[in-house]
Amino acid sequence: METESEPYVRLATLRQLHQVMADMNTARSLADTLQTVADGVVTGLGYELACVNLVRPDGDLVVAALAGNSAAEALITGRVGSRASWDRRLNMGEAWGDLRFIPHTEGWVLDEDDVPQWYTDGPAPRFEDEWHPADRLFAPMYTPGVPGGSCGELIGVLSVDRPRNGRRPGAWGREALQMYAFQAAIAISNARLRANMQRALVRLEREQQALRASEESFRQAFEYAPSGMAIAEMGGDQHGRILRTNDALCRLLGRPASSMRRYSFSDLVHPEDIGTLLRTSAEGGRAELRLCRRDGTYVWVSLRNSVVADAADGPRFLLTHVEDIEERKRRELQLAHRASHDSLTGLPNSAELRARLGSRLCARPAATEHGDVATIDAAYGNAVAEHGASGVYDMNGHGFDYRPGPEAFDAYDHHVHTIAPEGERDDGTKGLAVLFCDLDGFKSINDRFGHNAGDAVLIEVARRLSGAVRDGDTVARLGGDEFVVLADGLGRADAQDLAVRLRNEIIQPIRVDGRAMRVGASFGIGWAHCGMTADEVLQSADERMYVEKRSRPKAHRRAG
Repeated sequence: METESEPYVRLATLRQLHQVMADMNTARSLADTLQTVADGVVTGLGYELACVNLVRPDGDLVVAALAGNSAAEALITGRVGSRASWDRRLNMGEAWGDLRFIPHTEGWVLDEDDVPQWYTDGPAPRFEDEWHPADRLFAPMYTPGVPGGSCGELIGVLSVDRPRNGRRPGAWGREALQMYAFQAAIAISNARLRANMQRALVRLEREQQALRASEESFRQAFEYAPSGMAIAEMGGDQHGRILRTNDALCRLLGRPASSMRRYSFSDLVHPEDIGTLLRTSAEGGRAELRLCRRDGTYVWVSLRNSVVADAADGPRFLLTHVEDIEERKRRELQLAHRASHDSLTGLPNSAELRARLGSRLCARPAATEHGDVATIDAAYGNAVAEHGASGVYDMNGHGFDYRPGPEAFDAYDHHVHTIAPEGERDDGTKGLAVLFCDLDGFKSINDRFGHNAGDAVLIEVARRLSGAVRDGDTVARLGGDEFVVLADGLGRADAQDLAVRLRNEIIQPIRVDGRAMRVGASFGIGWAHCGMTADEVLQSADERMYVEKRSRPKAHRRAG
């Protein structure tokens, strides 16, 4: 039966609970909230000792806060009990609503499990509802469930001990503890949410700081890079349009940054390098090409593209590094020129002459005594069609192995065969004439006046030969006092007239150090046609030159 003082006791308890719950919901951190929950059991619900066991991410429960006994707090705070042991506790004993009471008569089976616990001494109960030191009372804390449904997820368990009145809690005490556990679960969930939000905010702030630092580092690296840098669009109608450039690129091209944004790289690249640019833009990577300066001149650059991609939307833009390689290209061209040209006269050398001559000749003869070019084309084509390129048979049925390479087939498909005039009379055929020139009287100049005078004569002869031929003709120096002229599209009479004009140019006096020197020249005219090698063509012209030299009287071999 309720005594007259109980309503006042309950009212005071409600006031204390109200204050404790307010403290729970205003704690600054999760750790403060947990300690406030433990302290509230002691100050607001009339228990001498309370412990908060919090569920960890792995499912086990850790002693997160303890109030009422400093010795017990030092002993078990931070210790962990397995989830299996806790589930056994929460499934045994008496169910007081959501609470679980395990009397001392049953609790002995829990003495050996791994749940951290404390032990209190005291006399055995003297009456039925007196609290025994070995009694256990647990208040599970669940996250709020669906209205009208079951409880949510277990987030922890309140363990309480030693009621101050010495009695097991009645209906009012049980309801108060259960309500307190429900409010504590809400406070702990909110504290966890706040802690997670704070950690997320701290992490986000750190990421933003790192991003700002990375952006600033990129900006400085981009703006102050010693070589050119640009960012260009990738894909769509504006593919390749320049979005941003650094000072180094603007200086290299002589264009302000504002005007650079009106262009794409395809607007600036040399027309011959468009294909190279498109391959580089599509695939990323590196290329060497020419970009146009503001003054209309072109500069050689090494262009390296990096495709900057977005995981969701795909490629977004190109980061382009542009390095000036004009000086290196100039050196490369100089080295290539030196390798293919005579160092004294600047004319193509023997290797370059053979390369140019060989590029006009294919391995198949233009005509034979058994048929013309068309006949050979038809015969070869039929044989390949019937037997394949590696198994052609002659008229007697004997096989012979003829394996032209892929380049030979390309040459036969696209090559214009070089042919030569027939006989000694001009039959109107135009061909590739090879004029082999040997200077007469040059050795005596070297012997009498020295090699410097001889070099000056060779330089002047080279200049006169170059000036007397057409654009597109080749004048080369084989070495010593031997020169060769390649002139395409000449008939036999045309080649003889050219040889006369060149000889007349050479025999004019050459002044060296105030002296007038004269040399003569002997020319041999050879004709190139497919089926010959470059060396065979040159040998033929050389032999004709010696025939011509021997046919002239020695006194007339030089001008004087």
